[in-house]
Amino acid sequence: MPRVIIIGGGWSGCAAALAAKKAGAEVFLLERTDMLLGTGLVGGIMRNNGRFTATEEMIAMGGGELFEVTDNVARHKNIEFPGHKHATLYDVAKVEPAVKDLLKSKGINIRTECRIVDVEMENSKIVAVINDEEERYEGDVFIDCTGTAGPQNNCTKYGNGCVMCIIRCPSFGGRVSIAGKAGIKEMIAKKADGTYGAMSGSCKLHKESLDHNIVDKLNKEGVVVVPIPPEVREDEYILTAKACQQYALKEFIENIILLDTGHAKLMAPFFPLEQLRKIPGFENARYEDPYAGGRGNSIRYTAICPRDNYLKAAGVDNLFVGGEKAGPLVGHTEAICTGTLAGANAVRFAAKAELINIPVDLAVGDAINHVGEQMKTEEGIAKKYTFSGATYFERMKKLGLYTTNIDEIKERVKKAGMENIFNVKVI
Repeated sequence: MPRVIIIGGGWSGCAAALAAKKAGAEVFLLERTDMLLGTGLVGGIMRNNGRFTATEEMIAMGGGELFEVTDNVARHKNIEFPGHKHATLYDVAKVEPAVKDLLKSKGINIRTECRIVDVEMENSKIVAVINDEEERYEGDVFIDCTGTAGPQNNCTKYGNGCVMCIIRCPSFGGRVSIAGKAGIKEMIAKKADGTYGAMSGSCKLHKESLDHNIVDKLNKEGVVVVPIPPEVREDEYILTAKACQQYALKEFIENIILLDTGHAKLMAPFFPLEQLRKIPGFENARYEDPYAGGRGNSIRYTAICPRDNYLKAAGVDNLFVGGEKAGPLVGHTEAICTGTLAGANAVRFAAKAELINIPVDLAVGDAINHVGEQMKTEEGIAKKYTFSGATYFERMKKLGLYTTNIDEIKERVKKAGMENIFNVKVI
């Protein structure tokens, strides 16, 4: 039985672990902090726009367990907010224990507070990874799901400094790229203005710090839109700074848009606290994540790994990548898609079986292929891609890939020869 070592327990790492286990491997999931899911701990948005299509494709392909978890802990389903339809909002307080229970039930070995800081190489293969307590984890295949956000020096260099976000670098140590340690030259994404990186696209406010009428409506309906007086609006440059370009709409400059994920999710990368408190209902507002959300947010996309459409890293024989490490494909749904493919292909690689290349006839396959091509170009690396909006959602619609007809999606997956592919045991 091959041993697959996954570094990084965000959405992509958890998805990779599930896929690798189902394919027949012994799986170790190593996470730097004391909780899984990474930014998923403060995320919460699923199934909006083209993410609905991608979700149902993954379910039809046999990679739906994590989507079932988010559906089961949803606070709201089928809601709309500016530019987005049929969204599900999961409860950020309930989702992590539910995911951890699922992984444990499958027999996946989870190691939290296990920060990997180095790799041991033999020619062009990784033999083992080593944590900051000098413990070695040997494996046959490795998957880098460490993401692209942090450590603190990147937030200082490319952003507004460490804003004390959920990534918690000061407490658990900064992210260390396994691909980078293995000698791969990684890429840094750019903003539209040519500067490096991209800010996380939302903040979280304490509900208790907001007017009770806002909170009541938010709890009941899942979304609240509050017009911002012109004199306290932030500059439009904030829109171009966001990683989440699907929310780079004028409505997000002209209004405070809140979503209920357990927190009051403020759909802006940051908003100066003094200005925010001038808006009626926000006089006592206080940030939950990041704590310095009035000043900035975490910086992402500083360590993207070149890879092929199997999600095998370029230059290292036995390394695969998932999530943001695999390119500027933004979001939890997107991370689950790439993580699942990386996990399945890691086991197939170890077994010398045919690797899975998801056809471009499916939205998931087209996104992986399209982003892989775009990140090789100066223009393409300056954009962010997501099923839920911006340039890639427009591409989905143009190609006829976007649909909410589940039967149609199932038939499309079956026609592509991908039905239940991620439930196939290859070892």
